Amino acid sequence: MSLVQAPKAVVMIRPWKFYPNPETAADNAFQQNDCRPSEQYALQARQEVDTMVKTLESHGVTVHLFDDHGENDTPDSVFPNNWFSTHQGGHVAIYSMHNPSRRRERRQDVIDLLKAKYRVQDVVDYSGLEWDNLFLEGTGVMVLDHLERVAYTSKSNRASDIILERFCAHFQFEPMAFDTADRFGNPIYHTNVMMAIGSQFALVALNMISDEARRAEIKLRLEHSGRQIVDLDHHQIENFAGNALELTGSAGKILAISQRGFDSLRPDQIKILEESVEIVPLAVPTVELAGGSVRCMMAGIHLSKRY
Repeated sequence: MSLVQAPKAVVMIRPWKFYPNPETAADNAFQQNDCRPSEQYALQARQEVDTMVKTLESHGVTVHLFDDHGENDTPDSVFPNNWFSTHQGGHVAIYSMHNPSRRRERRQDVIDLLKAKYRVQDVVDYSGLEWDNLFLEGTGVMVLDHLERVAYTSKSNRASDIILERFCAHFQFEPMAFDTADRFGNPIYHTNVMMAIGSQFALVALNMISDEARRAEIKLRLEHSGRQIVDLDHHQIENFAGNALELTGSAGKILAISQRGFDSLRPDQIKILEESVEIVPLAVPTVELAGGSVRCMMAGIHLSKRY
């Protein structure tokens, strides 16, 4: 079985009751906290999702789109990559979520679709550990190097060391956890806002890794994997340049990144990326008010299709 970094298919959620969630604002420095629920936000978020889906599909990416009509008060449901992930060999993980409203995002119909369309051997469910106040918010807190089998994880109250060790034992990854700090000294709440790993490159804010020795170790590890490092600064991270995902389209690999993130990149950084991917900027300004961007909006599917 050949390991793949860039999936050909993703799950996305079209939100009908989207708004920046006050429950998650305490430790999400990327979130706008002065926004109140409104039909306008919800409409704009839906339109951004629909446009993003059409753009991805036009590049040959398969998108499994689900609607969330908001009956369970799930304002962050547009970010499904936090509550489940999929892995080569037919494995699915379901995660424990820090905030109660986010726990309501888990839905059986998504898992049922994966079982119907793809070869699923087992589902490992960590959600019961919420009762022990242990949380691991999926590929939000873990940026997975599927080729080298490393789970890069920024330490936070959303990333339990205990569940991380269990996940890595179950799914055969090596945990690589590290302390982080933004320009104000706050830990990065989700690793995937400061790091994205492609097949031949890594977008990463090395200066946000607090410990110098750990920073050097991670830099070396990425370089030894054969990847070119695109080192992002604070401004670029604050504009979601790190919240990107490499995908496999019909004409090769693409990098899905928000328009805002792309606009913050320098020409030399863009040149490095374009050596291995076609960059596809996607405008999602309303969704970004909730503290996440393009990468958070997609749960990659690393499963074999049923034929």
